[in-house]
Amino acid sequence: MNKNVALIGASGFVGSAILRELLDRGYQVEALVNHPEKIKIQDKALTVKKVDVSDEKALTKSLRGFDNVISAYNPGWSNPNIYKDTLTNYPKILDAAKNAGVKRLLIVGGAGTLFVKPGVRLIDTGTLPEAWVPGVKSLGEFYLNTLMNEKDIDWVFFSPAGNLGDMGAKGSGKRTGVYRLGKDDMIFDKEGNSFISVEDYAKAMVDELATPAHHKERFTIGY
Repeated sequence: MNKNVALIGASGFVGSAILRELLDRGYQVEALVNHPEKIKIQDKALTVKKVDVSDEKALTKSLRGFDNVISAYNPGWSNPNIYKDTLTNYPKILDAAKNAGVKRLLIVGGAGTLFVKPGVRLIDTGTLPEAWVPGVKSLGEFYLNTLMNEKDIDWVFFSPAGNLGDMGAKGSGKRTGVYRLGKDDMIFDKEGNSFISVEDYAKAMVDELATPAHHKERFTIGY
């Protein structure tokens, strides 16, 4: 397959793990970031380019020629405008990918819209820390209201487990390759925890890139 891929948001927590996984597996990566100085990795297979995702025209131009795009865009958890920025910029990323002729858009999703029990999504349980709600809610709304109606590009929305790579959690910081994939229901281990290391999440994302198994749908991961 074509081993050229554009990675939006490559300097973030999840994006940098995906970047390492891509490079380790022989991909040629163009990292599209707002702050190129945050990318510390140097690799002959890596090109770093400054692009602001809010500039749809510039983003479209940067995505031309790529069949596959992974987006790990996040306006920043400490950004007071995360809710508005997510709902403004993610549709621009989607439209830029379509206008650039991208065939496949793989999105680092959120866990907020996963079902924790029949008919109850995580976002509705009232258990999320207040500071997380705007970011979780906005990404969930983008998925439910925009992506689920998108027919013109082959997209996936890859939701992590409820807890993604928390450094204090058991098994964090490890690429085990041993996990389960699901669809819309949060995956819990036998102790009732929902967790995945960012390294295993990145592995599963690049597996999906290499061997597409999901199309115009969401899937999830957990131990």
